[in-house]
Amino acid sequence: MRNYRDDNHKPELVVALSRFEALAGFRDPRRTVELFRALDVPALASYTELLAAQPDSGGLRTLFTTWITLPQNVLAALLPEVLDGCVRYLSSRKRKFAPEARTALELAETYPGDAGVLAALLLNRLTLQPGQGLFLDAGNLHAYLRGVAVEIMANSDNVLRGGLTPKHVDVPELLRVLDFEPIDLPLVLPEPAGDGSVRYRTPAPEFALRRFDLTEGAGQVPLTDAGPGIVLCSVGSVRLLHDGTQLVLERGAGAWISATDTDIRAQAVDGPAQVFCACVGGNA
Repeated sequence: MRNYRDDNHKPELVVALSRFEALAGFRDPRRTVELFRALDVPALASYTELLAAQPDSGGLRTLFTTWITLPQNVLAALLPEVLDGCVRYLSSRKRKFAPEARTALELAETYPGDAGVLAALLLNRLTLQPGQGLFLDAGNLHAYLRGVAVEIMANSDNVLRGGLTPKHVDVPELLRVLDFEPIDLPLVLPEPAGDGSVRYRTPAPEFALRRFDLTEGAGQVPLTDAGPGIVLCSVGSVRLLHDGTQLVLERGAGAWISATDTDIRAQAVDGPAQVFCACVGGNA
């Protein structure tokens, strides 16, 4: 099929290496109604009242479906008025919904005339600081806006698009699989793993992710008892040691740990280093 390359779902975890901004999951409809009223766009009034009358997953589904299927002439009239409302809101120096308004304007500049710009107004607007993570289960609409991060996901090539792209958008299938339940996504914060690393805990059984912050001169640190896995150096440089052999990874480089590799150790080289170790969920 055009949409699905395999039979697997695709939960994913992203961990910020820099300030990282994203749209993810549908916002509480009551807050979205507040946003629409703050923009004060007459052309939005009927959509605002639609959502205000049904502030739940059903109302979100109805509004999203309406917007994603708007005739081009209707979209061409509505979208500029919404963007003008965003400009007026930002000019008023109000701050509550400034990130959402600014994001809509930025998206419209990159994807002019795209219904996904309207859909973006329905989503949670999040900012992650370095070290913070975000987990998304399959079915959650999202877009990563800017920043650098480590991303890990289940073994799947399946992608459904909801806009903001010149590529194919399969609207009926998108509406079938999307989770419209409003969510307030909690950040995934690192937890001490008891071996000098920190773990990013998620409900996904397919993968696990740990981070090691290494100090020069601190000696060798065990990364994993056994593979398979992937090691990524995100800061400095690190020396991997295994069975009398060694491999130096510079920042941005990675290494594969096979299922037969055991007792992999790491050591910082010429200053502090940071590595991420991804493995199968039960091997963390």
